[in-house]
Amino acid sequence: MKKILILPLLFVMGTVIGQTLEGAWKLTHQNGKEVTEKTVVKIFQDGYFSYGSKESLTNKFLGAGGGEFSLRDNYYTETFDFNTEEEDLIGITVEYSLDMVDGKIVTSVEKGGKADVQIWSKISDAKDDLTRNWVFTGRQRDGEISRSTPGARRTVKILSGGHFQWIAFNSETKQFSGTGGGTYTAKDGKYVENIEYFSRDDSRVGASLEFNYEVIDGEWHHSGMSSTGSPIYEIWSKYADAYTKPN
Repeated sequence: MKKILILPLLFVMGTVIGQTLEGAWKLTHQNGKEVTEKTVVKIFQDGYFSYGSKESLTNKFLGAGGGEFSLRDNYYTETFDFNTEEEDLIGITVEYSLDMVDGKIVTSVEKGGKADVQIWSKISDAKDDLTRNWVFTGRQRDGEISRSTPGARRTVKILSGGHFQWIAFNSETKQFSGTGGGTYTAKDGKYVENIEYFSRDDSRVGASLEFNYEVIDGEWHHSGMSSTGSPIYEIWSKYADAYTKPN
């Protein structure tokens, strides 16, 4: 596995010992400048991360990336399963310096011979029935359930801190099929998504979709009408249990 080495921070930072990254975070500063022209939200849950980016004024989709992460003390790594902005990073493990300062994440990594320093502010770490990293494993049609085993080609949906993001991709071919995300609520069997970005159709931003949900034997059963008005019944499994890495 290839790696990109870190550029250590050159100033005294806080500590991340005993801290958790799980939840939703927003990029607020990059290389000393406030980020206003774009909105970037990053979600961490169950050892997986994903982010989606859009233009703040127009809602135009800009990009997405994600995969597995690890954190030990101030040593933080990301291994990309998908990356629409830097495709050559797919399958690469990137090593960062990471610290917590006043509850914010500060990361630094070398890019093009320069340090890329980002500051992320926590939006929320709230949890609910569906807080988890999920992977699509089945659907019901005409009363019959069909199953699939996710491998290189898979659809992931990560929910944490009241935010969600789904991503369809193939990590072997680096094919990216689409993503969407925003905020959600899950309570009393009702799941509501509020779309804040959508790679396939910016005009869908602002729409809200309501579904029924039930967790059965640890799996998320999700039913209702899709964004195109078609009935759906999907089954999502815990990513750590269902995903099979390609040989």
